[in-house]
Amino acid sequence: MEVATLLQALSVELGLELVAGKNGLDRRITAPGIQKPGLALAGFTSMVRPGLIQILGKTEVDYLWSLGPDGRRTACRSLTGCSPPAIIVTRSMDIPEQLIQAAGDARIPLIRTGLRSSLLVESLHKFLSNRMAQVRSIHGVLVDVFGVGILLIGKSGIGKSESALELVMRGHRLVADDVVDVNLTPPSTIIGAGNELIRHNMEIRGLGIINIKDLFGVAAIRETKKIQLVIHIEEWDNTKTYDRLGIVTQTHDILGVSVPRIDIPVRPGRSLTSIIEVAARNQILKLMGHHSALEFQHKIDASMDQNARKERQLEQLPHALHGKIIEGDMD
Repeated sequence: MEVATLLQALSVELGLELVAGKNGLDRRITAPGIQKPGLALAGFTSMVRPGLIQILGKTEVDYLWSLGPDGRRTACRSLTGCSPPAIIVTRSMDIPEQLIQAAGDARIPLIRTGLRSSLLVESLHKFLSNRMAQVRSIHGVLVDVFGVGILLIGKSGIGKSESALELVMRGHRLVADDVVDVNLTPPSTIIGAGNELIRHNMEIRGLGIINIKDLFGVAAIRETKKIQLVIHIEEWDNTKTYDRLGIVTQTHDILGVSVPRIDIPVRPGRSLTSIIEVAARNQILKLMGHHSALEFQHKIDASMDQNARKERQLEQLPHALHGKIIEGDMD
């Protein structure tokens, strides 16, 4: 991403002011991280990572002002010699003329903001992470059901769009149909969104293309949603054994992140929409620490252990009575 794009997007929100280096606005920011130069101002530049914006806070600027003119010139050229994409000075502090000169000569945008360093770093990191996140397109439907982002996948014509349409009619929200653009927000959050070209549109066989936003209003759509559950819809296979308890934990890999997944077989008579709603409610319970299937399994195990103990006690009872009879302890 070019520095010019950053300025255009955040100049008002973060109060960014270009001081020098206008000719270098085409420099590219290649990583979402932010760095403070530290010892680079003293000439130790081996730790300066290329492609990262350099932030000068109060400590760094006070250090520059503590030097003489020649020392400031050397320190500033040491920093610009690392060729960062941009240098941002915080707290609206006075910038030494030597830094302005060095940035202009090196064609490095020198920017000033009134924000404190901590707030600036947080805002920049969030913005750059979202803009530079790895993006991938997935064939499927993304819906928001009871606040849970559910990605419906399965072969074409299995009923994903029809299920999503019925969910919308029940008051849930559509994020994307057919093509879902997903990106990774570090460390492990997968965000899904509708493809820009077909956003808010849905294909229903027999009806054609319909626009959910126009038909049901803005309350029926969402622009983005975190994917928390993947539901794989498949045709019922009598030869396949399906998990009947829900104890087996399955996951679906999206950009290296394992997202919980369940497989739902469909056949006439099954209400797929109701199953999806229950799956969403069940996922909410799991996120709150309640796993119904495991709790049921624990009850069964405890009951079986109790019955086994009773059986062992009954097996041992005749032997104990027999010993008492031999010893003459019984009347």
